[in-house]
Amino acid sequence: MGQSSSTNAPSPPRSTQRHHRSISLSSSFSARSEIFSFMHSKKEPSFEIPDAVPTTIDYTSEIPDECLAIVFQFLSSGERKRCSLVSRRWLLVEGESRHRLALNAQSDLLPLIPSIFARFDSVTKLALRCDRRSVSINDEGLILISFRCPNLTRLKLRGCREITDVGMAGLAKNCKGLKKFSCGSCTFGAKGINALLDSCSYLEELSVKRLRGINDGGAAEPIGPGAAASSLKSICLKELYNGDFFGPLISGAKKLKTLKLLRCLGDWDRLLETIATADSCLVEVHLERLQVTDVGLSSLSNCSKLEILHIVKTLECTNIGVIAIAEHCKYLRKLHIDGWRANRIGNEGLTAIAKHSANLQELVLIGVNPNSASLEAIATNCQKLERLALCGSETIADGEISCIASKCVALKKLCIKGCPVSDEGIEAFAWGCPNLVKIKVKKCKNVTSEVGDWLRARRGSLVVNLDVCEVETEAVDASASDGVQEDAVEFPPIISQVTVGEPEREHEPSSSTSSSSGRRASIFKTRLTVEVGN
Repeated sequence: MGQSSSTNAPSPPRSTQRHHRSISLSSSFSARSEIFSFMHSKKEPSFEIPDAVPTTIDYTSEIPDECLAIVFQFLSSGERKRCSLVSRRWLLVEGESRHRLALNAQSDLLPLIPSIFARFDSVTKLALRCDRRSVSINDEGLILISFRCPNLTRLKLRGCREITDVGMAGLAKNCKGLKKFSCGSCTFGAKGINALLDSCSYLEELSVKRLRGINDGGAAEPIGPGAAASSLKSICLKELYNGDFFGPLISGAKKLKTLKLLRCLGDWDRLLETIATADSCLVEVHLERLQVTDVGLSSLSNCSKLEILHIVKTLECTNIGVIAIAEHCKYLRKLHIDGWRANRIGNEGLTAIAKHSANLQELVLIGVNPNSASLEAIATNCQKLERLALCGSETIADGEISCIASKCVALKKLCIKGCPVSDEGIEAFAWGCPNLVKIKVKKCKNVTSEVGDWLRARRGSLVVNLDVCEVETEAVDASASDGVQEDAVEFPPIISQVTVGEPEREHEPSSSTSSSSGRRASIFKTRLTVEVGN
């Protein structure tokens, strides 16, 4: 590993160590004997204090540095920091064996870069983060880091707004072995991304979020796959104004398996028509709040290897597109549909899923209103269904839940949120779903805590999580169901931005505060109405 030898004094021979231990044992026995004699005699005690036993023996000195580094790999970050304070040798070995590092990438980091990476000279996974109120490192800092970390395989940039295309070009030149790159809230542009793609021929995963340096002017250049055309396997684009610029990259990545398009502007139907072919390698696709219609979904159905599909708040997608997916994607295992209460995806699409998707293992329905017939078809035909989430539906009541309990034999995890379900429906799981491991019920106002205690008593091994204290009188927003997927059935969460305001005051708010709150609420409702209408 290239570590230098230990700076501690050489350890004593084994014979000397055994001699010290024998002195300690014999001294201990003699002391106990004298105490025992004193307890049974009337003589004055006369103890002799034994010689001090050496306490500076380093029993790890004979462990090779390589073995000590392997031990450190099983420790948490905090434990490794404490171990580095034990001795100079441990400090050296811990630094040289650390492969992950996260730094606060503010501008004052620049003079510390040489000393930091002199200690951590084996870093392969690096995260540089800077908050929005601070000035981040610039091109000089990024180039210096890339020069110090030639073996870097993963890099994450967050809020590094002072980095330009020049810094990205330097990074690409020094870190040609990069396999995963992720950036968010940065200001470099298409030239920086292209420099990375042209130099890093081993790049497998690319994630771009809120990249402000890409504009729609005439000088902007399209982003192509470059040298990474044959290595890219995963692309994630999130909150981009000009997602169209990444079209050549997506269509040129011949081995692309995962594509995530989240809240990006652009004509995505045309792109899906281009990339969705019979020989496509696409396995996982996420579409969230995009300008995509049934044309795009129908094109996507040509990807016969598709296994995971998320359709989230795409208002122009209807049953037609879902039916096309169900009929052609026979290997579909996970399906998430957030209909946003638009009622454009419903019984016809779910019936097609039940008929053709025999391999379905995970189903999430948010803001979808199926009837008992479509749910019964899914429960009957999808015998491999293990995880089910039903959120914000007005038509899922006790009868539908009882049907699921009686026919979903393989079900292991169930989440119900914001549905008109009562204790009677929950009681059905005392006998149904024999493989059920966890059930979570949230914001169902007719479900009481008593049924939860009763269900736990009936099925001791079942984890029952009833959130009966947080009942909303308003209709459940489908976007509020994001956390349910994560907490209840451990589905991948859909992260939303939350603005934290000032804490509430203990006294009653003044009239001006109430009026301002009312104005903010009305503005929010107006924006939501406009967005839904579009």
